[in-house]
Amino acid sequence: MPRISRQCPIGLPVHVIQRGNNRQACFAANSDLKAYAHWLQEGATKFGVDIHAWVFMTNHVHLLLTPTAEKAVSQLMQYVGRFYVRFFNFQYQRTGTLYEGRFKSSIVQTREYLLACQRYIELNPVRAGMVTDPADYAWSSYRAHALGCAVRMWTPHTEYLALGRNQKSRSRAYRALFRTALAQERISEIRHAANIGLALGTDKFKKEVEQLTGQCQQLRKRGPKPKLKPHPNEEFLL
Repeated sequence: MPRISRQCPIGLPVHVIQRGNNRQACFAANSDLKAYAHWLQEGATKFGVDIHAWVFMTNHVHLLLTPTAEKAVSQLMQYVGRFYVRFFNFQYQRTGTLYEGRFKSSIVQTREYLLACQRYIELNPVRAGMVTDPADYAWSSYRAHALGCAVRMWTPHTEYLALGRNQKSRSRAYRALFRTALAQERISEIRHAANIGLALGTDKFKKEVEQLTGQCQQLRKRGPKPKLKPHPNEEFLL
């Protein structure tokens, strides 16, 4: 099955995943994480990308981004990859690729789905058993959203800003969202959309994305396999 071309239209949030090659580690020390964050913030400013949420895991990253210019997300990821891979290879005296092919991406519907996707991203360390409270993991956007910590690369999404009139009320409302577990069905939706490269949202939203991008947002069902006619000399081919 041919891979789906990546679509990141201006103004629509997109969930991005990038994994280490063969699931190998992309970060081995805090200095690596700081370097990645530096180039991510620098590239976002350079190419016009708003960074709403993130989590840097040992062997992969999740990002929630909104491009403000054409091809901005691809340019950002290429920029980070170019500088960070060079840095990582020099640090650990290695050569070759670091990432598992191109990054995965999924356009995210703002209403109903954006904050759920954001929670999914920030709960990664909890699901991985690294912490029991997302606030205990330093390398995610949870502390910015839930505790009001200032982070230079952070651009809060309007859905988050709508949670309250000021930062204190927004943080309080955001923490309240985490008192209820994210439904397994929604987790499966988010994973499936990101892995396949389809839009995350309602059927109506997917149709709107299809019209905008010209790309089908539904997996086509495979038809039955055609029956093969027996070869005239089949007995001699066994």
